[in-house]
Amino acid sequence: MVEFICIKNDDKIKELANLAKTIWNEYWVCLLNQAQIAYMVENFQSYEAIKKQIQNENYIYKIILENGEKAGYFGVSIKDKKAWESDNPDIGFKYLFLSKLYMKKEFRGKGLGRKTFNEVCKIADETGVKFIYLTVNKNNINTIKSYEKWGFKTVETAVTDIGCGFVMDDYIMCYEI
Repeated sequence: MVEFICIKNDDKIKELANLAKTIWNEYWVCLLNQAQIAYMVENFQSYEAIKKQIQNENYIYKIILENGEKAGYFGVSIKDKKAWESDNPDIGFKYLFLSKLYMKKEFRGKGLGRKTFNEVCKIADETGVKFIYLTVNKNNINTIKSYEKWGFKTVETAVTDIGCGFVMDDYIMCYEI
């Protein structure tokens, strides 16, 4: 049985930050060097970073439980966005940004990603948005294949300077509800 636990209080934020640190250090070692992993965890997935995202950036974080065991987590936020392909730059729309979706190693490949994506779609439906966007590392081939299987399309590429000489080299993908 899969459950999604919404993260709101300090204890749960600490629990999520610990889970994120574990997952990032087991997953990203094949794509990023250890210095960049540590930098990104500290700046984007630490207790302080997650708390700020929830309080100031309208993030919703949920821990994914499989039969009561922590399997992973995801984070989304509603954003304002200019239309991607519009002659009128004043036309914009809101979208759901799927910022994080990570599973512990032993839970990957078991359909939890798809069940989690269904939960993300439920949030999108509840908030009335028509698009879900995400960024994904260009070398994260298996994850890209999953997103494509779920109906995401690559709409752009982006190289983002995140500080300390590190960049994120990503595809921007979109799913239209």
